[in-house]
Amino acid sequence: MNTDLAVVLALLVGSMVLFIRNKPRMDVVALLVIVALPLSGVLTIQEAVAGFSDPSVLLIAALFVIGDGLVRTGIAYKLGDWMAHQAGNSETRLIVLLMLTVAALGSVMSSTGVVAIFIPVVMSVAMRMNIPASRLMMPLSFAGLISGMLTLVATPPNLVVHAELVRQGLDGFHFFSFTPIGLVILLCGIGYMLFARRWLGSGQVGKDEPERQTMQDLAALYRLPERERRLRLNDNSPLIGRPLNELELRSEYGINVIAVERQRRFRNLLQVATGNTVPQPDDILLVDLASPAIALLGAYHEIGVTQVPLEDSYYSVHSHQLGLAEVALPPESRLAGKTIQEVAFRSRHRLNVVGLRRNGQALPGVLVDEKLRAGDTLLVAGSWKDIDRLHLLTRDFVLLSLPSEIREVVPAARKAPYALLSLAVMIGLMVSGVVSNLMAALIGCLLMGSFKCITMDSAYRSIHWPSLILIVGMLPFALALQKTGGIDLAVGGLLNLFGDAGPRVLLATLFIATAVTGLFISNTATAVLMAPVALATAQAMGVSPYPFVMAVALAASAAFMTPVSSPVNTLVLDPGGYRFADFLKVGVPFTLLVLLVTVVLVPSVFPF
Repeated sequence: MNTDLAVVLALLVGSMVLFIRNKPRMDVVALLVIVALPLSGVLTIQEAVAGFSDPSVLLIAALFVIGDGLVRTGIAYKLGDWMAHQAGNSETRLIVLLMLTVAALGSVMSSTGVVAIFIPVVMSVAMRMNIPASRLMMPLSFAGLISGMLTLVATPPNLVVHAELVRQGLDGFHFFSFTPIGLVILLCGIGYMLFARRWLGSGQVGKDEPERQTMQDLAALYRLPERERRLRLNDNSPLIGRPLNELELRSEYGINVIAVERQRRFRNLLQVATGNTVPQPDDILLVDLASPAIALLGAYHEIGVTQVPLEDSYYSVHSHQLGLAEVALPPESRLAGKTIQEVAFRSRHRLNVVGLRRNGQALPGVLVDEKLRAGDTLLVAGSWKDIDRLHLLTRDFVLLSLPSEIREVVPAARKAPYALLSLAVMIGLMVSGVVSNLMAALIGCLLMGSFKCITMDSAYRSIHWPSLILIVGMLPFALALQKTGGIDLAVGGLLNLFGDAGPRVLLATLFIATAVTGLFISNTATAVLMAPVALATAQAMGVSPYPFVMAVALAASAAFMTPVSSPVNTLVLDPGGYRFADFLKVGVPFTLLVLLVTVVLVPSVFPF
């Protein structure tokens, strides 16, 4: 062993020790590596900092921005709503659905991109279902890694081994050559994570801040659920074509229109009601009734409406657009002694008063003629944009509380179709291979910006810089190990030790060598180094090379054991609140399971 290799191995071991201790932070350790390698003389400063221009690092940064566009336009939250709806209250169904969805998407596009996009989705669903994010982030990253085992284009190592076969004059793999083995590993992964989640699930939900009430909590506090209705306008309704402030529905019928669902060609549009809102044919009015008995008094017939089912509170269904907030009247408020109708909340602030509490009790009945008192609290409903303006109005009332859904405010909801278009263009370019993945992601970012799905400020804020620094700091180890002969020494030793054994033992040896090497360098570089070794070994033994190169490709994607062995793992490290040891505890057993599946199944699909 030469001196340079000894220095590199010492730095590598030292870094791993610091990672396991989690002190200092991992991104700080990465910066120390960038400084130490040039000072040791193993690498030049240009080689040590080359990771800052590495396409994979820039790709990850771009995909953070794409994910932000999906969040700002509400797509990510709608996907989360769908997943939560399908899962119900079952964490098991949620994990199964999450892993299947991520693996399917990752089989045709960058798994790193899929995971980056799904992180805010999973965080949102975890909060709503009261599940620690740590129980979902590890299944997310594992599904992203397994997706690389499903198709030829799913991950660069697959293309590397395919290209090596072609260079040797052999037929390469087909698009679905990986699929039979990958599907078995995916099913094993889902079953394994359903068991292993118990090792991850003791964390707290959310941050260490006081938990806000949800809109459901506020609605229950003011007894709104018993008064919520959906009313469809009949063709002959006298409400059609007249603004709400002329109809006096609250004072005459005790009906307060909160919002309007309006059918469009491709989607339903929600319009928060104001005094100038004009009902149109086939509109569905979301209303708050002064009393559930109103329907029995003939009011529905008089105003030409028909009640339609309300499966869940419309405050929950439309929580990304329709909000609730509590405001309180201080002792010096000029509103004391005035009725709610005289205050004119709807015309002045574009907000509807839907509840009134006095002395801790919600008042029933028609509220428009109720005179306000100092100390009363009002529950108002409206768009989040209008609710946000309440911070500026402190003379006559103060903003008392906002529900937890304020964290999920969607500032660019109307740009959702353009965000989907930008995402589709990016995926199409990635799948077709017309341009590189990095160029496809940058084009997607530019489209997001041009359609105003994102802003420059939000784009910069969306990038998780500690993750990028960690990746950049670990990339120089790949070059350092190659320059000093460390990779050749490790792989050569393994082959000398097991080379005379049977083909299955050698298959397992190649898998282990590739997986262990992939702990320290990128899986693409690992595949580049190991694919020629696999081909040469098969040729020397006089057997088919396909099972050996397939084992190398699968092992290159089996980067489950450390948070730095794959960008996919690094991305979920902070959101999941994981330590280095968590990946060892969960990843090592599953890697052994994948090894077993590979040794048993690969020779059956690709005979020796």
